[in-house]
Amino acid sequence: MPTIQKSPAPANALIHKYTSMPGAYTDCYLAEIPAQVSFSDYAFAFYTTPLFKVERLILTLTVRKPSTDAQARELSDTKRSSFAAWTVEARDENQFLMCDFANSTRSWLMTVPTENGTRLYFGSAVVPHRIAKDGKPSLGFFFTALLGFHKIYSILLLSSTRAKLSNRK
Repeated sequence: MPTIQKSPAPANALIHKYTSMPGAYTDCYLAEIPAQVSFSDYAFAFYTTPLFKVERLILTLTVRKPSTDAQARELSDTKRSSFAAWTVEARDENQFLMCDFANSTRSWLMTVPTENGTRLYFGSAVVPHRIAKDGKPSLGFFFTALLGFHKIYSILLLSSTRAKLSNRK
């Protein structure tokens, strides 16, 4: 599989909690890597890619939520339940669901072993906090305006993580 693909989340994915929430946005992307990768190594690689380190810097400067690579390792090794702007909402042996400090977004990572390697999943959920004029839950103008950027950024994050895992010695 040479590219990142949009995909339904596996049946046991923790992100399913939000797929049927009225007004919520969810997505799921997957990549395959021709090697066995533990969930811990995947999560650590994800949060320490150069691209995600830019996000970590932005969070430090804007909302005073600093983080370190050592904290990323502790999170991925289940020794920590918070990291930067997120807290673990749910976790099992091959996935976790993180909630941001504003309780607005969720970030989800999961690994699934395959015959030829590992399938890496990354997804997001955005929960509505507004009611539109028609009375339905709404994500609001800001998120809707940024949705295209969010999709591209998600693909780039997963691609960067796959590359980092592929290049490890």
